[in-house]
Amino acid sequence: MPVTDSIADYITRIRNAGRAKNKTTDIPYSKLRENISELLVAKGYIKSFTVITTEQFPFIRIDLKYSALGEPAIREITRVSKPGRRVYQGKDIRKYLGGLGLYILSSSKGIITDKEAREQGVGGEILFRIY
Repeated sequence: MPVTDSIADYITRIRNAGRAKNKTTDIPYSKLRENISELLVAKGYIKSFTVITTEQFPFIRIDLKYSALGEPAIREITRVSKPGRRVYQGKDIRKYLGGLGLYILSSSKGIITDKEAREQGVGGEILFRIY
């Protein structure tokens, strides 16, 4: 079944896997999803990811991160900009939850966080927020 919003699909698969306490989840591959996964690993929201190529299609296997008590590292992950309503932000990007969470943006500098966007003085499309 074709997916109209690949980022929302990515977010939903991670959210559902975390709620089900799964150790890993598989997501169809795209370069954008790979870049987002790299950023989430760097920020400590997921443990790791690997790109696996099969005969049919490549996919990304994400290893989810949990606390010592078994709580997912990702408490909330929500899509902001949607296909029917794009959300763009200029250089003056506000902090999410006073800096506790992150906005993930697609900018001319690539996939970056709100903090990196403020430091670099760029804006972009707010893809999703994560806490």
